[in-house]
Amino acid sequence: MSSKPIIVVLDDFERVAREYADWSGIDARAEVRVHTEPLRGQALVDALKPASAIVLMRDRTPLLADLIDQLPHLKLVHFTGTRNGALDTKALAARGIPVLHTGWGPNKDATNEMTWALILAAQKRLVSHSNAMLRGEWRPHDSMLPVLHGQRIGVVGLGEIGGRVANIARAFGMQVVTWSPNMTPERAAAKGATSVTFDELIATSHLITAHLVLGPTTKHLFGAAQFGAMRSDAIFVNTSRAGLADEAALVTALKAGRPAMAALDVFSEEPLPTTHPFIALPNVVLTPHLGFVCEPVFRKFYGDVVEALNAWLDGKPLPRVLTA
Repeated sequence: MSSKPIIVVLDDFERVAREYADWSGIDARAEVRVHTEPLRGQALVDALKPASAIVLMRDRTPLLADLIDQLPHLKLVHFTGTRNGALDTKALAARGIPVLHTGWGPNKDATNEMTWALILAAQKRLVSHSNAMLRGEWRPHDSMLPVLHGQRIGVVGLGEIGGRVANIARAFGMQVVTWSPNMTPERAAAKGATSVTFDELIATSHLITAHLVLGPTTKHLFGAAQFGAMRSDAIFVNTSRAGLADEAALVTALKAGRPAMAALDVFSEEPLPTTHPFIALPNVVLTPHLGFVCEPVFRKFYGDVVEALNAWLDGKPLPRVLTA
């Protein structure tokens, strides 16, 4: 066992934790172990067992009671972002372990941009056309492409990100309709949208894009019935949370051709297994959860982490303590 406290940084897939912050003051007083590949099962337990502090990249790795119980030296948990649905805060509170979070950079702008990148890639079939050209073909038979102007987009959740998506949709000349559990006509109108029922949004929208917080009332909001009610040319987009959609039902629906396409940045298991049925479907556009991945956001993440770890090592008041 190291004489210094051990700090374990998980899921630095981007390999920027060290680059984007100055860890020198921490390195002088603690042993920092950065993991750039996902850890699961016993490998995860072994990596975390000696840890005095754990740094989580958002909710990439769940930290639940059964795992927490196996970490005898744990004194601090720090996650990036402001919300983590894969963290057992009650189990940590029962042991008196403080939980810290970071601030955000321009993540909402980044996610809005990723949403529209996916929409346009699906709408214009960019992947299939690019792949055809890389095979030496000029233009496949399905080259008649629809336009967004005049089409209806259904924005499910009209918060900070959904509102930005709606702004771009209006710039494209689209009709924007919206629904969320607490939507009102006044709130919708304030952001240039029309409030409709969920069933109407599903049945009439060419584009359906999800921007809700995942919780008990929104888990699997999109299931077999909803996919089956979509237009035959509908495109389903999810850059929010994988759990909003029933993945098995979506696979079945895509095979049946309704919706026509899905454009997805979030998955129930990440990294997405190479054996996942999505991989074999011709009518999907997939990106590896890039919605919040940009330099300003990650510099903010790791800068805040380093600030908090220095305070912890110095015995000073901890910044950004998660409250119930």
